[in-house]
Amino acid sequence: MKNQVGTFLISMATAAFVYTSCGGNRGDGASDESSSQNKTANVDIKGRWLLDNIVSGDMVNIRLSYDYEDSLQYVVFEDSEYFIQTNCNSFSGSYTICGDSILLGDGIMTEKACDDMITEDALRKILPGIVAVHIENDSIVRLDSRNPSEYIVLRKDIDENEKE
Repeated sequence: MKNQVGTFLISMATAAFVYTSCGGNRGDGASDESSSQNKTANVDIKGRWLLDNIVSGDMVNIRLSYDYEDSLQYVVFEDSEYFIQTNCNSFSGSYTICGDSILLGDGIMTEKACDDMITEDALRKILPGIVAVHIENDSIVRLDSRNPSEYIVLRKDIDENEKE
């Protein structure tokens, strides 16, 4: 219970930070020109991304492989909502991006019991701490946690249109 309260408070503090840093009304009488210089373009991560790698500290590094079609594990970002599908369970919730900052809102997760839940366990641990998003060559996304040794690497699903 104590851990849940701490996680909630950290999430609320992060939300307040993102809200204030992305706020449009500065209230200081600054001109439109100077305020437009302070705005940062939002990173565009819309679409379907394959889960490629989940790193949780020095001990846990989950490298996902896709040897057959049924093993697809992915994240979809669309209309301020995210959806994550693993081989066993799914996660979903809201997200907000401001510049390269990202806030994943509280979401829901299915709770099927499966033989191998290493991906779900890692995601449950890392998702609440995700605070930054970086994109490389429009094909790789890295979601960074507050903890520098925790992050998720996503790879653009280039066959996305053929699968849906």
